[in-house]
Amino acid sequence: MNNPRILIITYRGATDVERGFIAQLNEAGLRPELMVRDVQTDVTKVPAILKEAQAFRPDLIFTWGTSVTLAVTGTYDAPRRHALSSVPVVFALVSAPVGSKIVVSRSGQSRSITGAVHIVPTEIQMRTMRLYKDFDKVGLLYNTAESNSRIIASEVHRFASANGLGVVERTVRMDANGRPVVDGIEDLVAQIAGEGAQWLYLPPDTFVGNALHRVVPASLEHRLPTFGAAERAVRRSGALAGLISRYSSVGHLAGAKALEILRDGRPASAVPITTLKRFSLIVNMQVAKALGGFYPPIEMLNYAEVINVPVPGASRS
Repeated sequence: MNNPRILIITYRGATDVERGFIAQLNEAGLRPELMVRDVQTDVTKVPAILKEAQAFRPDLIFTWGTSVTLAVTGTYDAPRRHALSSVPVVFALVSAPVGSKIVVSRSGQSRSITGAVHIVPTEIQMRTMRLYKDFDKVGLLYNTAESNSRIIASEVHRFASANGLGVVERTVRMDANGRPVVDGIEDLVAQIAGEGAQWLYLPPDTFVGNALHRVVPASLEHRLPTFGAAERAVRRSGALAGLISRYSSVGHLAGAKALEILRDGRPASAVPITTLKRFSLIVNMQVAKALGGFYPPIEMLNYAEVINVPVPGASRS
């Protein structure tokens, strides 16, 4: 299909994910016609976008993140019904598509949905943290309103239980309407450090990700190293390290899924949902120094990408 029409719905503006997605299609010669809309972190805007897109008549919908994807597709046991329900969906930046009930399995499922999972398996992340610096207790901070965060938290607990480790867990506070609030998030970090956590794991949590400008300085204040599950945490927010899938590579992988649908004529349900086969370990040496010389083992430097991003201010904002 030449010049297919694609509706792109993003969550917090332009990122390397959709740029990689578009690049993959352009490199294959498709040259898609695009309708790009951003919900500005408010997924209640999705129904209006879908209504507006009816006149555009997209051949495919690309969604960024779990919340946007669910707003378009619903869960497999409570699907969304709208005028574009029959249009195939390709997602990216969804941490747990099965656990979030977007699909019943990553392959051989019946919904017209496929995509690229960006998160490195939790067990591999935990083992990488232990290789960097072993621990007895790991800290965990997340938003219970996000289904993918609850799933990742359960995986952290499962790994810790299987390996005789402790978890110091805190969840962000909620307002009277059940919405997460950033107030007091530094105190939660202080509590995690005070209970003896030796790492603070930053899961792929959208709310916490948007509050990293407060979380990371608080962790530095308490000499608590941070390990990010997403590239943004290390490159932009000052986490010490992270084992990540590069956003641009995730976009390319999602683009490859779209090619199978648009060019090769495969139904989306027949295109397996997959994760990248290669991951990147990133270490911010400026943060390692600020933590009092929390440097990785020499052998880890043989394969890690070393960056020197300025250390975030340690004062509270």
